[in-house]
Amino acid sequence: MDIRIQGSGPTAPFLSARGLFETEHDLTLPVYVQLREDPDERTWAAHYDDRHVLNISRQAASSAMARELALHEFAHMARHEQEHPSHVQSTEEVLYLALAGKSVERRKLSHCYQIANHMKDIYADDITLSVGPGEKLLSFLESGLAAAVANRSETPTRPGLERLSPSADPEITAVNAAFALALAERHDLVDDDHRLYDLAHAAAMDAPDVEFAGFKRRFRELAREPDSSTYRQVLVDATRSYAGGPGPAAD
Repeated sequence: MDIRIQGSGPTAPFLSARGLFETEHDLTLPVYVQLREDPDERTWAAHYDDRHVLNISRQAASSAMARELALHEFAHMARHEQEHPSHVQSTEEVLYLALAGKSVERRKLSHCYQIANHMKDIYADDITLSVGPGEKLLSFLESGLAAAVANRSETPTRPGLERLSPSADPEITAVNAAFALALAERHDLVDDDHRLYDLAHAAAMDAPDVEFAGFKRRFRELAREPDSSTYRQVLVDATRSYAGGPGPAAD
């Protein structure tokens, strides 16, 4: 696995992640690690005909999660090279199939992309967690969900109901909680009394119209090696469950 780090910054996390990754996997194309200045820039992988690019801020590259972030993105690169259905399926095609003839809020359409990304992450982390420990990932999921649940609105959503998750989008927060719990259960990272269950319950209570249990089941039980048709149908069903509605198609 050829890795090339561009820009000044730490190199150890990427080399350590490569060492873990290569115990069971490899990449055909070289990986260029692009260290960026913006500390708020999220970590993501880009794919080209002749290379993969791992974009990461110097701050993230210096964090305690740096190795795990790099390993996760290497896993996405592997899925891309495998032409895994989760990484080659067009989300736009799924939205058309699932929501044609429906009227859907734009915010919910954007959330559908996040649901598709969660499914990609499940399949990437099937690789990540096959070669590396899950403790840091579990702590990362727990802290992120705890921060969301703690950001409560002082104004109830409706009389008698206190909002338990972020005031902006409690519905996608519930889906995010289902993803976190599903990933943890899929890889046996949590005991029955883990705090993640309480946090997920709080997020689900704030979004009663979201099928929390259904989304958790979908994420947790994604087939390990689906064919393209099966994967497309699962994503269509998830999209309809979250954003389906009556009326004309959204523009």
